[in-house]
Amino acid sequence: MLPAIRDVNPTWFRKWPAIEASAKSIRIYQLALIPGLLQTANYARAVFEGEPGAVPGEVEKALKARLQRQSILSQTSPPSLSVILDESVLLRHIGGPEVMAEQLRYLLDMMARPYITVRIVPLAARSTAGLIGPFVLASDDDTNAAFLENAETGEVIHQAEMMHKLNQRWELLSGLAQPTYETIKIIYRIMEAQ
Repeated sequence: MLPAIRDVNPTWFRKWPAIEASAKSIRIYQLALIPGLLQTANYARAVFEGEPGAVPGEVEKALKARLQRQSILSQTSPPSLSVILDESVLLRHIGGPEVMAEQLRYLLDMMARPYITVRIVPLAARSTAGLIGPFVLASDDDTNAAFLENAETGEVIHQAEMMHKLNQRWELLSGLAQPTYETIKIIYRIMEAQ
């Protein structure tokens, strides 16, 4: 599985799928997009097509790699996945209204799995510790790692001080996030308004 992913992913990302695949716990904060592990094929395709210089064949390779990474959520012992989304993620119609409606239904379906939680930081929270950017935290028995990404690059981090700061940021965001049952109501409200 991982050799195929290595072929399409940029060099700076290539370490992350192996870390993600071996993690027992993954925590994601996302400010702009549904996280890759929870994206539908149509949503992910729209994200890849929005990249400057996107080429159809390369988009399909990237899409295949994205969907391959998602297989960790269907393993016999999947990692626990806890996601905090800024509410604006749900309001941006990536791929258009139909693609977004499909994505929101899929998100609700994934939330029904006992090892996946998704919570929303409402727009009413105003300025938050998450406005600086998205991040992912992964841990297993031996390793703690983070993945940070910006518009053109990203990096995998293991340094204890940075991990501590990112964990603090997660805790602050977690305190602002709505509980799961409220998040479900928010998603349904947004679906009805489309």
